[in-house]
Amino acid sequence: MALLILGLILFLGMHSISIIKPGLRTSVVERFGVIPWQAVYALVSLVGFVLIVQGYGAARLSPVVLYDPPTWFRHISLLLMLPVFPLLLAAYLPGRIQTAVKHPMLLAVKIWAFAHLFPNGTLADLLLFGTFLAWAVADRVSLKHRVGPLVQGAPPSPINDAIAIVGGLGLYLLFMFWLHRVLMGVAPIG
Repeated sequence: MALLILGLILFLGMHSISIIKPGLRTSVVERFGVIPWQAVYALVSLVGFVLIVQGYGAARLSPVVLYDPPTWFRHISLLLMLPVFPLLLAAYLPGRIQTAVKHPMLLAVKIWAFAHLFPNGTLADLLLFGTFLAWAVADRVSLKHRVGPLVQGAPPSPINDAIAIVGGLGLYLLFMFWLHRVLMGVAPIG
């Protein structure tokens, strides 16, 4: 469990710098340059991500069960996950979805985390998904008081929404029927 917690601190800590100290990124980039900033950011985030994966995997071997979710929670989770991949793509494909949602990546993380709290009832699940949910809510609230980072993506186009929806639904199906089992060891369907 300690690896999971350390990984969450490193990964979400790096992703929370703008929440905690909004001007830090700008001052570090001015002093050292954008490449060193991105290198440190990426390295700490990667180490955090690896620790999250290892810690969560280890915690699943001897789970601390908090509640036993009913089977129908899995159905709610599958339904809630439906917009996640289109929202992720919309974050990089400017169009009406991105304009209406404002921060599609954060909404996708919130839905993903919330959807995974339903069918998973262990302490590790609560730590992993609950922490990501809390972080995404905090980041969204903080964006009301600061300017968010510019996300590089495709140029604005009406076709981007169609690409986000069709591509996102394709990714959803890929994850539900194959990739989730391959990457996470758990089949959401079947």
